Amino acid sequence: MADAPKANAVVSQSGGPTGVINASLVGVIEQVHKQPNIRNLYGAVHAVSGIVKEDFIDLKKIPAGTLELVAASPSSALGSSRDKPDKAYCEKILGVFKKHDIRYFFYIGGNDSANTCFIINNMARDAGYELRAFHVPKTIDNDLLVTDHCPGFGTAAKFVACAVMGDDLDNRALPGVKVDVIMGRHAGFLTAASALGRQRGDDGPHLVYVPERKISMEKFLADVEAVYKKLNRCVIAVSEGISAPDGKTWAEKLAETAEKDAHGNVQLSGTGALADFLAGEIKAKLKIKRVRADTFGYLQRSFAGLQSEVDKAEARQCGIEAVKLSSTAANGSVAMKRIGTAKYGVEYFRTELANVAEKTKSLAAEYINTEGNGITAAFVDYALPLTGGLPKTEYLGNYPRIKI
Repeated sequence: MADAPKANAVVSQSGGPTGVINASLVGVIEQVHKQPNIRNLYGAVHAVSGIVKEDFIDLKKIPAGTLELVAASPSSALGSSRDKPDKAYCEKILGVFKKHDIRYFFYIGGNDSANTCFIINNMARDAGYELRAFHVPKTIDNDLLVTDHCPGFGTAAKFVACAVMGDDLDNRALPGVKVDVIMGRHAGFLTAASALGRQRGDDGPHLVYVPERKISMEKFLADVEAVYKKLNRCVIAVSEGISAPDGKTWAEKLAETAEKDAHGNVQLSGTGALADFLAGEIKAKLKIKRVRADTFGYLQRSFAGLQSEVDKAEARQCGIEAVKLSSTAANGSVAMKRIGTAKYGVEYFRTELANVAEKTKSLAAEYINTEGNGITAAFVDYALPLTGGLPKTEYLGNYPRIKI
């Protein structure tokens, strides 16, 4: 491998914001300050669209105190983009890189972002232009291949777990059926996180439905009825991407003319239609009077004040590792491997961009119960450490009654 070129670098953030994507950005910035081969670090505002517009911020001039506030802030500090660059788009990006002697590209995002790095890196190689493109993983969906888990998931999982814990206590106080629709188009990791806060035997969510298991309306209603008859209440966590036995998502069935994003995906999270539909079916078919529904939507991504400290530290380190790797490798994606059994920990390593680009990981079969309506203890063991811990709660309604 040739010596690392002395040149400029650009970093940007892509796709959906998360609670710790800014920690990854700060990790990149702080490590660049230690790399003598990188002259300037430009922050592209609104991702690849900012690169082609040459809309940059000089990130080496941001004070250290400000960077610490940025690392603790949710959302994308540089702004984001849903643009999916094609060959012509990538040629424009490469043209800007050549113009400004940018030979290091750090792109924080999901599998589409890894693919953008892959395309641009190959294009630069074919053009004889030395470019080191590195993907820094992020996604609340936790669906990237190779890595044990993704920065952003632990914080979103903490939000979902805490929200459902509160919802369950609310449902205890005023019993009925509560439906919570949670993000997850193809992978059920985030919906599964709804079960992480259960502390008592009758805690909700009592039913959890993920995209990896198809479910008929008949089976769904039978499950709800069984729980309601036993507990006189039922809390349900449902992924936005759950599908019927024919393979079509329920959300798509409800929205044949639904809005689609730049990647051709049907808009699932910006509407409460699925939650309202499920609540309506429960009321109409099971004759349960008190039925409520919420769609968590975008609240899961950028909720202030609820970062997982574990997630934040790992996200920052992924940014640091990407810059370190750029001194010795031509490209790659940062990944994490879980180490130790008695105590949680990870180690970081490089994987090929092609191993991550445009690929999706699903929730493992061992994490879903045999009925397809719940989450196993194995998933709790896997995911709970990533939240950094959850609050404890108490409920007096299960205490013995007395006669006075």
